[in-house]
Amino acid sequence: MVNTLAQSTQRMSTTAEESEQPEIEVSEAASNKALALLEEESLDTDTAGLRLFVQQGGCAGLSYGMRFDTNPDEDDMIYEHHGLRVFVDPASIQYIAGSVVEYETGLQGAGFDVENPNVVSECGCGESFRT
Repeated sequence: MVNTLAQSTQRMSTTAEESEQPEIEVSEAASNKALALLEEESLDTDTAGLRLFVQQGGCAGLSYGMRFDTNPDEDDMIYEHHGLRVFVDPASIQYIAGSVVEYETGLQGAGFDVENPNVVSECGCGESFRT
């Protein structure tokens, strides 16, 4: 579900504390799992993080994307929860502001889930949404 991104150039970024952007939360379970996966990929958890983004796709119009990134982009918002850095680009924040990233396990498998208060409808499988 989470793919490793090739090396990217290091740039200056804005932290969430420096702006008035709404917060993105990450549960402790999600942070712990993502940090373990980052370490398995031999990525430095002091600089690398989880990129959370929204892309066009799915039957409802939009879908979430997640991948590891070695550094934030210049205009990214950077959130830190339980030792995990999360990078969100300006185009995506409008769709996921106020969201909580969870890590869930169950009969249907395990994975990351975004609980988004902005969603007005989802497709039947829950893989895409509309705001």
